[in-house]
Amino acid sequence: MQVGKQFLRTNSSVALVMMMSFSAASAQSAIDSVHVEPRVQIARSASPLALAKTSMGMIRTSVDLVLVPVTVMDRSNQIVTGLQQENFHLFEDNHPQPIKHFWKEDAPASVGIVLDVSGSMGAKIERARDAVVELLKASNPQDEFFLLTFADEPMLVQDFTSNVDEIHSNLLFTRPKGKTSLIDAVVLAVSHMKKARYQRRALMIISDGGDNRSRYTEKDLEALIKESDVMVYSIGVFDAQSSTQEERLGPALLASMSELTGASAYSLESPEHLPAVAQHIARELRNQYILGYSSDASHSDGKWRKIKVKLTVPRGLPWLRVQARTGYYGAAQ
Repeated sequence: MQVGKQFLRTNSSVALVMMMSFSAASAQSAIDSVHVEPRVQIARSASPLALAKTSMGMIRTSVDLVLVPVTVMDRSNQIVTGLQQENFHLFEDNHPQPIKHFWKEDAPASVGIVLDVSGSMGAKIERARDAVVELLKASNPQDEFFLLTFADEPMLVQDFTSNVDEIHSNLLFTRPKGKTSLIDAVVLAVSHMKKARYQRRALMIISDGGDNRSRYTEKDLEALIKESDVMVYSIGVFDAQSSTQEERLGPALLASMSELTGASAYSLESPEHLPAVAQHIARELRNQYILGYSSDASHSDGKWRKIKVKLTVPRGLPWLRVQARTGYYGAAQ
């Protein structure tokens, strides 16, 4: 299958381009806009039941349907749309799975904003606030948001709301001080998603260092994330010369959380790039493919099942990177 070259082009109306380090790839990359226009948004085989599930994230249903959100980007971190079902290959525990449903739509989501307001954020907090504003502006108008800040301890400062002005007003009261309870904050944010209106759920974390205050451990957090259907996007702003071991481990901590959920983790050296990256994350959320397959009901053992999505790159397109959740827990009998 071949996607015509006419679909591969950059939107020149968005001229902001910057260089940053993408944590998972450890490479310099440029942020730009969606650059491959969609040819077909919904596969003809998609049933009414499947279409009703497009905002569900990755779940296991009563009919053993597993939905996997997938993001595709090129070497420059530009989002790639316009691919077709035959470009994707899906595996569960290394066994190929026929893709029975395939579509792409900009469905509303529940998004938690997790903002570091520890003392080390003093010189970065203004650009961090700007990043939150850019995320809100670029998101689906039907999205709902909550705002959680963390320093010595996490605090929910704004519960779920579709009124972005409420988020804006609460940002004005963020004052950096204290230590960094990053893990506790993410645990609280993931748990708070149980109150979400939509089943398509994501967090955006903005932080500048590793954890030095939390009660929960990384293992606790990993277990919680595996049991949830929450994508964890992260933006780390790290000083070139980290003074503590926690700060040096910060990039790896954020990257591991994001990679587990199939979301992006960005590591920046300057807070100036925060707004553009947050805007890009909003675009990622709005330009995902959804792959649906039927899991083997005989494996209802409650165990972790690994998911792998591979891509056949169409002729004429450059190397592409696929991001997807790494697995899910099967239903227990």
